[in-house]
Amino acid sequence: MTQAPAHQSETEAESSAALAVEGMDCASCVAHVEKAAKSVPGVAAAEVNLARGRAVVHFDPKQTDLGQVASAITASGYPASPESAAGDVAEEARRLRRQQDEAHEWFLRALVGILIWLPLEIMHWVMAVFGHGHAGMRPAQSTAAGWIGLILSTASMVYVGSKFFASAARALRRRTSNMDTLISMGAGVAYGYSLVYFFVGGLVRVWPGPRMDQLYFGEAAGLLALISLGHWLESRARQSAGSAIRELLELTPPLALRLEADGTPREVPVAELNVGDRTLVRPGDRIPVDGVVVEGRSSVDESMISGEPVPATRQPGDRVIGGTVNVDGRLVIRATQVGGATALAQIVALVESAQAGKPPVQRLADQVSAVFVPSVLLIAAITAVGWYAWGSAHGWPRTMIWSEMARSVCSVLIIACPCALGLAVPAAVMVGTGRGARRGIIFRDIAALQKAESIDTVVLDKTGTITLGQPSVDAVVPLNGLPANDLLRIAAAAEQYSEHPLAKAVVAHAQRQGLRLPDVEHFENEPGLGVVAGVEGRTLLVGNEVLLGRHGAPDAPPGTSDGGGNTRVHIAARNNDGAIERLGHIELTDPPKADSAAAVAALRRRGLRVVLLTGDREAAARRVAKEVGIDDVRADVRPAQKAEVIRALQAEGRTVAMVGDGINDAPALAVADLGIAIGSGSDVAKEAGDVILVGASLRGIDAAISLSRATMSKIRQNLFLAFIYNVLAIPLAAFGLLSPLIAAGAMALSDVTVIGNALLLRRKRIDDEFLP
Repeated sequence: MTQAPAHQSETEAESSAALAVEGMDCASCVAHVEKAAKSVPGVAAAEVNLARGRAVVHFDPKQTDLGQVASAITASGYPASPESAAGDVAEEARRLRRQQDEAHEWFLRALVGILIWLPLEIMHWVMAVFGHGHAGMRPAQSTAAGWIGLILSTASMVYVGSKFFASAARALRRRTSNMDTLISMGAGVAYGYSLVYFFVGGLVRVWPGPRMDQLYFGEAAGLLALISLGHWLESRARQSAGSAIRELLELTPPLALRLEADGTPREVPVAELNVGDRTLVRPGDRIPVDGVVVEGRSSVDESMISGEPVPATRQPGDRVIGGTVNVDGRLVIRATQVGGATALAQIVALVESAQAGKPPVQRLADQVSAVFVPSVLLIAAITAVGWYAWGSAHGWPRTMIWSEMARSVCSVLIIACPCALGLAVPAAVMVGTGRGARRGIIFRDIAALQKAESIDTVVLDKTGTITLGQPSVDAVVPLNGLPANDLLRIAAAAEQYSEHPLAKAVVAHAQRQGLRLPDVEHFENEPGLGVVAGVEGRTLLVGNEVLLGRHGAPDAPPGTSDGGGNTRVHIAARNNDGAIERLGHIELTDPPKADSAAAVAALRRRGLRVVLLTGDREAAARRVAKEVGIDDVRADVRPAQKAEVIRALQAEGRTVAMVGDGINDAPALAVADLGIAIGSGSDVAKEAGDVILVGASLRGIDAAISLSRATMSKIRQNLFLAFIYNVLAIPLAAFGLLSPLIAAGAMALSDVTVIGNALLLRRKRIDDEFLP
């Protein structure tokens, strides 16, 4: 699989690909995987997502290949294998199975660990109550209890702890460390101290004992059980956090009814469909691929992709999106995009790309993670030395000194495991971007998600953004006695090669009138102004007043250059002597979308400044602005000049989001702090914004900003929780105020806490009217 990073042109010099990486448990693991990938010559960057168990690497194919990168990561102790292209249903199913297998394995380890640990705990409390305290136990009782503790704890170390010890051993062979290093050392310290104390004190009798309250067999078994339980809960939470992509991929049906040459439907796997194949879609079925309706008429529910709640009517000639639901009619569609080229696959690819990235707020976490485990080992060593010095200075018995050393060192090693630090950001990003994707809000990268929260000014294009983008001809007004149909006919001929919505409306109106359009002898498009075309031996100018003025046309007759709120397309011709003659104009209307006014009101309630920026006439722009509630209007602005308006607003200290169609507004989208592209679901790949609103509604702008603010809030909360947990817990453990069991429980709880906090995004109110 070779796919360019989002918002970056794929070049021969750099490719990107995804790898499934197993065995990652913490932020230190992420750092090791990134380091291993970057050590391969030709690898420019690596982005590792702990929550998804996935790495995206960017490399020069002339210097290396994906197999070498996978081998380097595998050699570092984390098995890696290439993934299929983003949006591959089978690949996501494999990832889900891996997650389920991992969760099942941790469940079994936790279950066995708890069944081993509980008898030890019960024995501990029974002896404490009925044995009048451990110190008052008879030697035979103490020795018998010690043997039971040794046997059960050893079983736990062998079965439950084997995964931790194996991972720690691999890290040691690589002369590095990870979370399992801390867990293994913590359990090893508790078990090893107890083993020595039991045999030397209880059997060899070098010192009196053993006392059960100074044996930590139960703690060794308990902390392995609790940490395994935490990993199981964490695995379940990861599956929930990553459910959005699976839900999107599951929208594509596994089978389709392909129509054979004789019209007979045949059920085939969707993967076997090719461009051009015709498929039958029955009422209630999901549309298998992107295509064009060739037969039938029906309502299609596109809410799962675009977020639009009202089904759209689709008839011959209309495009449909794979994964949407055919509600009530029979449709025959011709496939235009299949496999990874479908809109749904592109959406999934963009979401995965966003989830793979890291926001700037994670830089501190990464810097800490890189040195975290070695720092904890140093703290544990200082703790051991400190307790030995303190106990010796105060005349403690040797057994008491060694007991407190073992207890505190074990607690430090366990409480400091950096799982929560590694999950804090990716968990929130996965839930936030996933929730947005389900409602047609696609963040191209993680930087866009972070930038959206600071927006204070929203600049809106008019045609196709605020308005329907489907203008219709209201009137044809000729001059100098020219018949109206003749004016419409030559104007439509000149406009027929233009992609502008106004041009398409003029052409469509002429076709509905049954007019035959003459051939075009030459054609030149002047962006933002209109067209210059040769028609029937004359050069026609069709566009706005600026176009005509640039070519030396005379001023418009009174009352024809402006008036009312309609958009006007002016038509003029250059005569043989070079003079420009005005032939008339065509009036068009493009009403605002039904929810544009409500969307603008929502933005203003949020305290945002809203600006209308358009190349249309002042009067037409003012009319639309008044209808939707916008006061700040910038009209008669060419596409290239829109970027200058954005820069002027930024010079005022504004953080600007530009909202447009992603094509004509590309310069402004690029200059803005945040580019938001509005387009149909089938045009996802063509959009140029940082954020893509798959539906046509402006309501998604407010929802995107709201979602960004909520997600970034969760990221900061998670980082705070992860940092404050370690800042407070490590000193408590070092000073002997936390037992190893409490430390193990707290460590497991910290992982679940940050993921659980991220999952609250699924329930948090984020403009429920627009993003339920």
